[in-house]
Amino acid sequence: MIEVVGTSTATNHIDAVRDALTEAGKALGAAGCGPQHMTSMRWEASEPLLFHPSRHEIELAQREVFVGFRVPVSLRRVKGLSGLRVVVQAEPPAKPPGTDPVYRGYAPMDLARQYSPRFQTDMNVMFKEWSAKGEGFRAGYPGLDLCYGPGRYETFDIFLPKGIERPPVWVFVHGGYWQASDKNQHAHLAKGMLDAGYAVVMANYALAPESSLANIVAQITRLLGYLVEQADSLSIDASRLHISGHSAGGHIAGMIAARGDAPTLRSALLLSGVFDLEPLTFLPMGGVLKITPQDVATLSPLRLPAPKGIKIGVAVGDLESDEFKRQSREMVALWGAPEALIPPGHHFSMLDGLNGGALLDLALATAKD
Repeated sequence: MIEVVGTSTATNHIDAVRDALTEAGKALGAAGCGPQHMTSMRWEASEPLLFHPSRHEIELAQREVFVGFRVPVSLRRVKGLSGLRVVVQAEPPAKPPGTDPVYRGYAPMDLARQYSPRFQTDMNVMFKEWSAKGEGFRAGYPGLDLCYGPGRYETFDIFLPKGIERPPVWVFVHGGYWQASDKNQHAHLAKGMLDAGYAVVMANYALAPESSLANIVAQITRLLGYLVEQADSLSIDASRLHISGHSAGGHIAGMIAARGDAPTLRSALLLSGVFDLEPLTFLPMGGVLKITPQDVATLSPLRLPAPKGIKIGVAVGDLESDEFKRQSREMVALWGAPEALIPPGHHFSMLDGLNGGALLDLALATAKD
């Protein structure tokens, strides 16, 4: 058993959680461990209730760092302590990962890098930036945190364009490997489609592993049904319904398009998605998500027939890994979509193009009646 420590003196308690956990995560890596090797955590602060993990914003900050790798957290009051100190216990692996190929010629560590976009940027900095931009964009809009179901994650924001009665609807489903992030951190990405005259819906869903992938797909399907049912109260034209998603959200959008049990969609824009779940079964991530062979067969858009009557757009960043690019290319080939757009940027920065550039052009072309 090893013990590592992360500390932060940030005055903002959410930043303190992000910073302390990020530091602890780096210490885990230096000790040859990953989040899957954690066994417990102790959080120390002068005001522990500020950091209680049952608080929604604290839980999201924790997920930002360790996604669905959840371990018991205890709280301890330490008088006079500034910020937060996190003590993590972990059980190092008995032996290093093997070097034999497990999938398409990739050994376990190489495959993990292919499916770990977090290696491409400082996630702590990025989440802080997206949180600030998202909250800034949301300020002043009335249609926030509307509920489409009873669960605390079954909420959405709707942004309506000015001067347009009954605009078409463009729904965006966020990523985070089905386990992290939320609509608020993506709100600023609505500007391009909003300025183009679309009502933009930013969707939340219950996060894995507490919620299964099948349940997440069902939730967003219900959201689309709710938008149709409430079209009058929302002042939208739900007969012109479009869906888009990024990363895990791209998978969700692809599944909804393929299954055909949602309200009629005009288009689906799939951005840097995971369209075949099989490679994840060789990684610790697959264990956390509880992906079964049946899930691979029924919850992988790449293994399902192409949807009919829905325009499909596919894009993947030019700095993405080979595997993310391969999956997008195969989606294009299987579903007969136009050639995948390769906009500038890595897995996350490519989304900047939604507010101006080739990616926004693709979104508008895909959603065009």
